[in-house]
Amino acid sequence: QKVSVEVLDHLEHLALVDFRDSEGVERLHKAIQFADQLHEVNTDGVEPMDSVLEDRCLYLREDDVTEGNCTKELLENAREKVEEYFVAPPGNIPLPKLEERETFLQGS
Repeated sequence: QKVSVEVLDHLEHLALVDFRDSEGVERLHKAIQFADQLHEVNTDGVEPMDSVLEDRCLYLREDDVTEGNCTKELLENAREKVEEYFVAPPGNIPLPKLEERETFLQGS
């Protein structure tokens, strides 16, 4: 099953994953093949769920704060930050134009 350039572009923007080389495209094909196995599961008569825990009551524990005020130390771990916030994901990948990627898809 081939993946179009438009779908590849959309997936890259959603996941911020770079599929510019043949290895990336091959990994995507394998992921699609793996996910296609879900079509073989018979789900007739199965009601959709909001959560696998929808029929259970979740109890919350007491949240006792024992440490705090360590913003400066935590931000020292950030690869990139803006003001007092982590930039996530760090180092967003620059995505090429659609025309540049067509060559990779043609080879796969």
